[in-house]
Amino acid sequence: MTFTPVIPFPGLQGWTFLSKTIDSQRESLINSSEVKRESEAFRQKIGGIKSAEELVGDRELLSVTLTAFGLESDIDNVFLIKKVLEDGTLSPDALANRFSDKRYLSLSKAFGFGDFDVPRTQLSDFPDEILSAYNTRKFESAVGEQSQDLRLALSFDREILDIVDGGGSDTAKWLEVLGNAPLKSMVERSLFLPSNFGNLPIDKQVTILKEKSNSRLGVSDFENFRDPDVRGKLRVNFLLASQITEGGGLSSASTALNLLQGSATLRF
Repeated sequence: MTFTPVIPFPGLQGWTFLSKTIDSQRESLINSSEVKRESEAFRQKIGGIKSAEELVGDRELLSVTLTAFGLESDIDNVFLIKKVLEDGTLSPDALANRFSDKRYLSLSKAFGFGDFDVPRTQLSDFPDEILSAYNTRKFESAVGEQSQDLRLALSFDREILDIVDGGGSDTAKWLEVLGNAPLKSMVERSLFLPSNFGNLPIDKQVTILKEKSNSRLGVSDFENFRDPDVRGKLRVNFLLASQITEGGGLSSASTALNLLQGSATLRF
């Protein structure tokens, strides 16, 4: 049986319902026949995998692996994934370190084929680590089948905190936001930026993001995103905009959005 999440409303109303039911709905996903089958196969076989070549040679294992890191669309890019895994992460020239997309770096670190003599697949808790991430991403993907905006809202904390924890300057972190298309879309819409925002020079975009996140969210430093209240405010702004776009709860949502937005028109 394929799992289908219950999401009766769009936007903020949908998020409120999903937040209240997420534990039971995630449990339903984990117990669905598809996920149980794939999880059991992963547990049984992953301990016998000692090289990147062996991993990419097993499509079932590779599917679970890539889904756990949000890279499921790369299932047929076997040579690329093998190279990312074999190069490891310790060398600055390693392929994973040359991608702006940090999911490849996380993947290579997690398996350790290129970093250690004995890969992390041999650790007793390794299956739990990967399957936990797999279940999370699988649930987000199922939600995305009904609402991409709610999928973004679900993944927001993880994506933004990965950048907070990644080191680098404030400007470098905002550049990472701009390089992450889903996160960029969410931040832009939550700050009520116009559709032509992406046409501006990149340094101007960063300046505006800093100014608007400060005035609307109280973010004077990127570290402020560690505060769940700050992340929650951004998510509410985004979901109210989503609710209006999708036409759900139009009157109350538009009133709230107008109060949040104020005089939000930008002129460049």
